Amino acid sequence: MNRLPIHDRKVRNMTRILLVEDDEIMRISVQDRLEKYGWNVDIAINGNEAVKRLNDTGYQIILSDVRMPNMDGMQLLAHVQEHAPYTDMIMMTAFGNVESAIDCLKKGAADYLLKPFDMDDLVIRINRIIGLQSLKALNLSLEDNCRQRRENLIGTSPGMQEVFRLIRQAGPSDASILITGESGTGKELVAAALHEASQRRDQPYIRLNCSAIPDGLMESEMFGHERGAFTGAIGQKPGRFEMANSGTLLLDEIAELPLSLQPKLLRVLQEKEFERVGGTRTIKADVRIICSTAKNLSAEVSNGRFREDLYYRLRVIPIKLPPLRTRKEDIPELIHHFLHEYSLKRGIAMSLSDEAMSCLLAYNYPGNIRELKNIIERASILAAQPEIQGTDLPSDITRTDGSGDKDSLLLAEAVARAEKETILKALLQAGNSRTRAAELLGISRKNLWEKMKGFAISPECHTRTGN
Repeated sequence: MNRLPIHDRKVRNMTRILLVEDDEIMRISVQDRLEKYGWNVDIAINGNEAVKRLNDTGYQIILSDVRMPNMDGMQLLAHVQEHAPYTDMIMMTAFGNVESAIDCLKKGAADYLLKPFDMDDLVIRINRIIGLQSLKALNLSLEDNCRQRRENLIGTSPGMQEVFRLIRQAGPSDASILITGESGTGKELVAAALHEASQRRDQPYIRLNCSAIPDGLMESEMFGHERGAFTGAIGQKPGRFEMANSGTLLLDEIAELPLSLQPKLLRVLQEKEFERVGGTRTIKADVRIICSTAKNLSAEVSNGRFREDLYYRLRVIPIKLPPLRTRKEDIPELIHHFLHEYSLKRGIAMSLSDEAMSCLLAYNYPGNIRELKNIIERASILAAQPEIQGTDLPSDITRTDGSGDKDSLLLAEAVARAEKETILKALLQAGNSRTRAAELLGISRKNLWEKMKGFAISPECHTRTGN
């Protein structure tokens, strides 16, 4: 038998197949052939036994006879459709016809075989289904990534050159990576670049923002849940670890992960297996972990808010992104990149005057690259001419004293300024707890996170109430 590529062997070793067949000779013959191809095959002699096994173990594929005592194949198919919708079924029968085949496929079977069948044909069909399952997972990853347009990392400064070096060296490995840096420095772009530099680049790349998910739903988002696991769990749902199988999972703002979930994450990293919420079956997951945070995770460990053993497990390779104020030589290149982007959107070739460039080079950017991008977008829309002037920039950029423009009578600016200061005060009063701050403000935690991003409020800047 030909040796499989390393990646294909991994996929096959993790694929579990349940063979449901009451004929002993057929059962032994099919099991022996499938196990020779490296698949993990369990057996059941009827539908009732198959249901019991399905409750204990997760299967990618069920290969079932149609006619069996107790619970037949069609009843088993209905059960799988309701309780394990991510499991595909291949139906087998010696008494089939075109009508029965069409009926099986209409009711959700992935394929249909007439006995006796060629074993090589069965292997081909199983490989096809496994390939389709991988494509579905990759499609979920692409849909997730397309929600946010991916941009290129830009910078010739020494700090960014060090980041590029680490991406080149660490990307091809499977080591866990911790990306740190202030809000708006581009941590998600570095994570995406690491995935693209890895041997998993053709596999799913899944992201999970730990700040945007309520504590009560975080475990379900990470590990999935079974039907009825909690109020509102009307069906089975895979978690991000399942979606990222064979690929990469980015845990953004990892410092916000609830302390109660940290031991389970540590176990997944060590054992590469987990259970869904409300489930008992063990699910294998081969996932490369990348984490990012704007907080000082070492300080979180010292304060008892983050497990020390998990911290060192995640921080195998640390990458620290420099703030924009320390790499001002990169600002002109970033500006030209954003100008080109918004020129294409507007259909006008935008440029920047020397005066406007001087103002932008003198500013310190507490919101880093995200703030610079927002400034260029605003100026490209509001500028009267294709060349952006200093007067087209926000007033706090063109001021030299760094004070807030408290005398502005523009309603939008006044409302935005008041909203930002109220958010900062709430964060200060809540001791930097976003959950508590959201409660004080009467908004959801996700809404608070979006507003913080919009105002370029860094998690490290909660101790002041001004700009």
